[in-house]
Amino acid sequence: MTIRPHVLEPLEYGNAASFWVEYPSGLVDLTREAHLIAKKEDETVATNGTHPEPPLHSSTQLEIPVDGERVVRCAKSKSAIVIVDMQNFFLHPDLRDHSTGLQCVIPLMNVVPALRTQDVKILWVYVPLTDSRDIHIALFARSNWGLTEHELATIPPSLVRSFMKNNRGGFGSHLPVPFGRLLMRGEFNADLYGPLHQLYLEGKKEGTDVWIHKNRMSGIWGYQTALDLYLQEHGITTLFFAGVNADQCVLGTLVDAYFRGYDCITLQDCIATTSPAGGLENVLYNATNSYGFVTDTIRVEEAIKKQSS
Repeated sequence: MTIRPHVLEPLEYGNAASFWVEYPSGLVDLTREAHLIAKKEDETVATNGTHPEPPLHSSTQLEIPVDGERVVRCAKSKSAIVIVDMQNFFLHPDLRDHSTGLQCVIPLMNVVPALRTQDVKILWVYVPLTDSRDIHIALFARSNWGLTEHELATIPPSLVRSFMKNNRGGFGSHLPVPFGRLLMRGEFNADLYGPLHQLYLEGKKEGTDVWIHKNRMSGIWGYQTALDLYLQEHGITTLFFAGVNADQCVLGTLVDAYFRGYDCITLQDCIATTSPAGGLENVLYNATNSYGFVTDTIRVEEAIKKQSS
């Protein structure tokens, strides 16, 4: 993959309220906290090859290496990880063979506690809630399926057909015991898979995890979705993405977030798909070259340890 050349002079993108600053060192500052000082038209600045960068404030900011020989600087309080569809329906071996999806579990089990220590929001954009009053404020957002009877009756035909394999089954159909009705709210197949469910419960108890439901391939598909409202109300601008399937629900949420102006960072070892070869590679290619940045949980955890030492 061709690496984007480094900028020769500091460069600011965006507008007065929402902006990034990229430096020749490879640092891309996403915090929206320090504008470049505009030069007058006739002013020249001798830099001797150096370009001063705002100092890193370790207590409120985090720097993470990403692909393309860059380092992104995030504001911790304005960041969240969005974990998509890591549910029994998509991962449980009794329902399907998703070995690459299961390989994402351990990296998530490691990175979620690390991000909690940094006050990064954890949003489980996920649906199996029986009552809207059960939603708990959290530090991670998971976007997951979990339909109500009303939604089952009103979702569009294209979506209904896409979940009917071999012209049968589909949303609300009965799966083998104990999985319940397909992706209906409160059913076992709509719960988080295995140890991830316990991880969520721990965060819920600590007051660090939020569970947000979606009823489309994207968690931010329409006007004022639950996820988009939460992000706006809490001033979140930077999103880390994880989950399955990479080229379907993860990509749908990622692209809609990109369209709305969020900073998008994909965790390569936390996304997977059952699609043929090329599906995952296409997502990663565009996540790096168009939608934002790509890194992995190892680099995130190492960055946290380095700044904490």
